[in-house]
Amino acid sequence: MDVDITGTATIKSRAEFRNYYMLQNLKSIKKLCLIFFAFNVGFRVFITAFPASLTRIQNFPEFDISNWVHICAAPFFYLGVNTLYKKIRRLRKADAMMSLFTVVFALYIIMSGMASSFIVTYVPSDNLIVFMIALTVISIICVFEYGHTMFITLITGAVFTLLITALSHSPTEILYNELLCCILLLGFFLMSRYNFNYKANHFLQLVEINKQNREIARASNFKTEVLGMVAHDLRNPIAAIESVAMLMEMDAADDDTLENIHLVKQSCEKARSIIDDLLESARNDNNADFAVKATEMNTFLKNLIDLWNQTPNIPNHIAFKEAPQQAFADINPEKFQRVIDNLISNAAKFSKDNDIIEIAFSIELAQLKIEVTDHGLGIPDDILPNIFDRFSKAGRSGLRGEHSTGLGLSIVKQIVERHNGKIEVKSTVGHGSTFVIYLPASANQPAQ
Repeated sequence: MDVDITGTATIKSRAEFRNYYMLQNLKSIKKLCLIFFAFNVGFRVFITAFPASLTRIQNFPEFDISNWVHICAAPFFYLGVNTLYKKIRRLRKADAMMSLFTVVFALYIIMSGMASSFIVTYVPSDNLIVFMIALTVISIICVFEYGHTMFITLITGAVFTLLITALSHSPTEILYNELLCCILLLGFFLMSRYNFNYKANHFLQLVEINKQNREIARASNFKTEVLGMVAHDLRNPIAAIESVAMLMEMDAADDDTLENIHLVKQSCEKARSIIDDLLESARNDNNADFAVKATEMNTFLKNLIDLWNQTPNIPNHIAFKEAPQQAFADINPEKFQRVIDNLISNAAKFSKDNDIIEIAFSIELAQLKIEVTDHGLGIPDDILPNIFDRFSKAGRSGLRGEHSTGLGLSIVKQIVERHNGKIEVKSTVGHGSTFVIYLPASANQPAQ
């Protein structure tokens, strides 16, 4: 059943909001108890350290008594609120005892402020600052239901009336002080109700944000599952088409047929590459941890680059500049190989055949730095901020007609970030691009 909290908005359960604000109340009361205790101990130290002739404490015995009362009472309130705070943290549920404790503590602080005002002059209209501060502090740090606010207001007003009537014999003074008290209590009531409504609206916003976050998470998981299933199920028909094309190639009667079959095989290869990218992107969206191990990065990168230089996949030569000493990073070798492969193939895509692709590995304090540099087309400034976005419009065809799925650099960024690293890019049109990867150095390096 919906319960009206703010007058304009509703939540499904008042209990949820009560649990929320009661936890905040108890947390604030814990802090206020410590502050109140420290203040009174400081006052006691002050009047003890200085002679009575200077402090004239003997002229204010009520202050001396109230100070000792507060020093003794504050620890009991702290123990009580600490017990209730642990309880609500454990059970995640507020109860009547917590509400009663909050009201009693609020009355204690307000009555302390009122007593201070009476002790100073016996006619509080001349000194209502402490009373006003007590009312203001309670109205701000604590959230009260309407009934609790009204109860505190009425009790405070009744006690004030009894005291001023007992201590003053002037009807004018009584009326004047009662008027001031009514103004202060009206301010307390309005501030308390405003605080309640503010916290209620804040709670509603939190509920809505959490709801939207859950919906976004569900939609993201559903998207990832569908993406993975579709990509996986497309593999079989693509493989079947490729197998039939290979059989037809063996029996092809003329060059035109061979050319058409070759186009079919190229299309299958391209489709398989896209499917692999989709599956990799879906797997990287999965929050499950993947296995990593401390890997010597000089050796790892050198072996990868040697493989690239020995295969005809790209016409460019890849130069490697290694770090002067061994350096280890916690990586998943298979995943991180995908990162380097994607960056090298991307560099080759936009480089001429005789351009050199440079890879440099270095150590910067506790970070490892990998730079992949090409001297090709470069990336225009208008698409540079979007190149790591999935299915980005920043995707461009290569110099040899290579098509882009818009997933390659997105996958690179996903994998690097899952290794607790980051990737940046610097590019100048007509002069090439440099992709820079930063990885944390391994804390568990193998024994030499």
